[in-house]
Amino acid sequence: MLFSEVIGQEPLKKQLVQMVQQQRLSHALLFVGPEGSGALPLAIAFAQYIVSLPNAKGSDAGDLFGTATAPSSPAPVYGPEEIATLPAYHRANSLMHPDLHFSFPSITEKPGQKNISANFIEEWREFINLYPYGNAFDWLQLIKAENKQGNISADECAEIIKKLSFKSFESAYKVLVLWMPEYLGKEGNKLLKLIEEPPDNTIFLLVAANEENILPTILSRCQYIKVPRLSKVEIEEALIAKGKIEPEKAAQIALMSDGNYREALHLLQHSDADFLSQIREWLNALLKNGPLAQMKWVEEISKMGREPQKQFLKYFNHLLEQSIRLKVLGNELPLDPALKDFALRINKIAGVGQLEAIVQEIDKATYYIERNANAKMLFMALGIKFYHIIQNKTLILTEA
Repeated sequence: MLFSEVIGQEPLKKQLVQMVQQQRLSHALLFVGPEGSGALPLAIAFAQYIVSLPNAKGSDAGDLFGTATAPSSPAPVYGPEEIATLPAYHRANSLMHPDLHFSFPSITEKPGQKNISANFIEEWREFINLYPYGNAFDWLQLIKAENKQGNISADECAEIIKKLSFKSFESAYKVLVLWMPEYLGKEGNKLLKLIEEPPDNTIFLLVAANEENILPTILSRCQYIKVPRLSKVEIEEALIAKGKIEPEKAAQIALMSDGNYREALHLLQHSDADFLSQIREWLNALLKNGPLAQMKWVEEISKMGREPQKQFLKYFNHLLEQSIRLKVLGNELPLDPALKDFALRINKIAGVGQLEAIVQEIDKATYYIERNANAKMLFMALGIKFYHIIQNKTLILTEA
């Protein structure tokens, strides 16, 4: 994966390449970015860049860490795109380079089996190829974890220590990409000495979504690389270039995705669904047509898969957020005419406080759907909450 294949993040790409070319790389970098920001593809592109550099063991590779007392000569300067012309890059790009290692949450498939990443390396290559902006939920779905909790086990920590103790095979450097260190429990303390005093020419690239869930002892040993959310323009351009999407449709999806390219892809997948009509039908059932209409509507939406249900709720949330903006900013907000008309209608039946309360309830419902909540019960309860929030003009349910 070349840096050019990673969406946006141009300042970080430049910074990472400069760290290599100026020989001031840290032994352990922690990439922290919210879902869909591209922290994982950025780290992988960087890892592939490093291991693809010409192996100059004892010659002119220089010292990326700036610790050599008398390097024979400066490191040769290779741009991030020039790397693609080097033989080692093709192995790195296929995730089969002998000095490029990966560690990630995994499960035990059968009793007595060790819970290690190596058992799922083929699935990992498929995941990176198809879903580089995916999250841990997507990964665990791919390996059919079902109700099992993925983790980075003590056995996996032992494997990391073992494989990094060997000398590099081909590259001047060994690189470990450890995805989701949040899944490390206390067993992660086994890696502390390795991270603090790594073997020669060893680089750790940790990739996380939330540093608050990482062991403080690991955090303190890493250089922090903050990966920001993508801009609307970056997502819009990526959808047009990669997905061949019409500019108008790409702009609308980019606006709704809130800097999350994973979310943009999911919205694109379900963009043909008539969510607006479904929302209109639901509100009519709640406020006009009575319990039987509501039960019929719940029956229909419960037949949808979990992912379409999540996208429906996120679309509804986006619509409510635009309604709030219209109330606060006035009618000058640029919106699709159909969305704007419906948002104005919603504003007639609920104030800002009520809309914010509904948004909170939808956020909770989306969280529960991701964790296999019963769809019928969830949407029936959600409808009842909406009714009371709107009709009774109260926020008493928002903390439930």
